[in-house]
Amino acid sequence: MKSLTYIIILFSCLSLSEQSVAKQGSNINNEQYQRIEKAIADYEKLKEKNQWSTISLGQSALKVNDQSPAIKEIKQRLEVLGDFRALSNTDVYNQRFEAAVKRFQARHGLEETGIINAEFVKALNVPLETRINQLRVNLDRIRKENIENTGRHIVANIPEYKLRVYEGEREVLSMDIVVGKTTNKTVVFKDMMNQIVFSPYWNIPESIVKNEILPAMKKNSRYLQNNRMEIIGTKNGLPDIRQKPGPKNSLGKVKFLFPNKYNIYFHDTPAKTLFSRRTRAFSHGCIRLSQPFELAKYLLKDDPKWNDAAIHSAMNAGTERYVTLKSPVPVSISYYTAWVDPSGDVHFREDIYGKDGNLAKVD
Repeated sequence: MKSLTYIIILFSCLSLSEQSVAKQGSNINNEQYQRIEKAIADYEKLKEKNQWSTISLGQSALKVNDQSPAIKEIKQRLEVLGDFRALSNTDVYNQRFEAAVKRFQARHGLEETGIINAEFVKALNVPLETRINQLRVNLDRIRKENIENTGRHIVANIPEYKLRVYEGEREVLSMDIVVGKTTNKTVVFKDMMNQIVFSPYWNIPESIVKNEILPAMKKNSRYLQNNRMEIIGTKNGLPDIRQKPGPKNSLGKVKFLFPNKYNIYFHDTPAKTLFSRRTRAFSHGCIRLSQPFELAKYLLKDDPKWNDAAIHSAMNAGTERYVTLKSPVPVSISYYTAWVDPSGDVHFREDIYGKDGNLAKVD
């Protein structure tokens, strides 16, 4: 009888534990989860009602005042997707239609030029079933990642090339980022940011020393001197090289640390022109920020001694300085190729690392 009682109690405890986990999963990021669920249902209805034939552009590009049979088809497709409401469906590209084209471009991470080109039509022709699967994969990511929407936290979304800072569910800062190239992928993980480093040294990873620095030194004996680099020892049979603080430093004027086994962090960059590109997978794995000063200012806003002048001074001092945050900030490096914004617009991005297909196969 005692054994039976114990089994019943144990089973009850396990059930309560499972219910707790399920409840936690439903509460965390619940709003976004529900938005994507609704988007899936909406796209399922669209799939039932519409034939998704392939639209052909027929020429290199279309813009305002152009006339083409393709425009009529594109108007119909954008109306189905909710980007356009036709007053009369003509084959003329007018300014009202341009706003719909830009809206579609914004939702798909395309340049908002209003020009209909091959890239635009390629996104427009993606089958609804593919989009539904993409939404489902990202719904599963939300459930697994479990980002807490409490307090302040930072989310860097790799496929979107975007970093956002939140206070609860309210976005307080956002900026463009550069992420790892496909051969040096930025890793998806969560950690706690605890330090800012002004005027940082760049301690060059062994792989870069071996594959890039040493070959450059063989071609140019003054390579280290020209790039303000110095050898400070040896490590695993290779010279241990670092780059001094200053305008040529690859980390720019500031970096943000959240210690992790992947040695990934956020940092400034002297290569500002890369932020004007639509796709920005160029780094060795770390994340470059378009607005590093703004992030430093936000993180230090509660410390009166770190006003704008003090931050600018530290960034340009040429002497490395570590500043420990009074309260560490959660950081999530995420990989979402589909989401729904607060206004209900559904966004899609290119699966730059091929993770959507891999997750679908696992599931």
